Amino acid sequence: MNKFNHFIGIDISKEYFDATLLVESNIQKHNQFANSVKGVKGFLKWLKQENASIENTLICMEHTGMYSKVLSSVLLAKNCNIWIEMSLKIIRSSGLQRGKNDKIDSERIALYAFKNQDEVTLFKAPKKSLEKIRVLLSLREKMVAFKATLITNVNELKLLDKELYRITQKHQKQSIKGINQDIKKIEKDLETLILEDEKLNSLYNTITSVPGVGKVTALSLICFTKEFTTFQSPRQLACYCGVVPFEYTSGKSIRAKPKVHFMANKKLKKQLHMCALSCVMHNPEMK
Repeated sequence: MNKFNHFIGIDISKEYFDATLLVESNIQKHNQFANSVKGVKGFLKWLKQENASIENTLICMEHTGMYSKVLSSVLLAKNCNIWIEMSLKIIRSSGLQRGKNDKIDSERIALYAFKNQDEVTLFKAPKKSLEKIRVLLSLREKMVAFKATLITNVNELKLLDKELYRITQKHQKQSIKGINQDIKKIEKDLETLILEDEKLNSLYNTITSVPGVGKVTALSLICFTKEFTTFQSPRQLACYCGVVPFEYTSGKSIRAKPKVHFMANKKLKKQLHMCALSCVMHNPEMK
């Protein structure tokens, strides 16, 4: 593990990001940059001016989805040490706080990186094929949900007004047909991506060999776990997926029913629940 002597906390928003540089001697310097390729290049130039070498600098930021995409991709291309941490962990580690703004948030992130540098997990970009699969799965999910909404609305009209039902069904028939065609195209593209990657194909075949586990669940597991490299044990994965209930008791008075933690991945939890129901329904030995 590298011995870092410079720590940078970055608070990212849509249009810009705030950066606070923390040196071991606790000297803090702050700057703000545009959230663009040009802005990131300006950030790297600023690091050079402050004598913060890429090899000995730890850059910490929160999970912000698409907002951090440009920043993380440019920094990875420059071989920077990036730590993308869950915002809740940073907030809880800061203790009792009053007030906030972008500058203060970047300072807190820098301090978090300094205090917890021994626990750092450097960010590695997922494979391009996994990124493509993740985007296609997300698009497929939205299309399936939209199709279900259309069908539900029509079925409700059937009970209330048959004439309106026929009119609505007539006009949205082509829409549903088009959505079905798009879903099939997405699934075909997913199959192509699986076959093109030997490791991905092997993992996919292994997961789908489990009774009840289908294509979408298998690919979701692979994407969320980055080909099962994110977690060190089955227990950690089960906890992340939300299939492990936790005890909640204190003294003699508090005896709550064990339940899944609210921070579980609800999407995977739902998919695994449906897999279990499917397995029980179609496999008599599992009942």
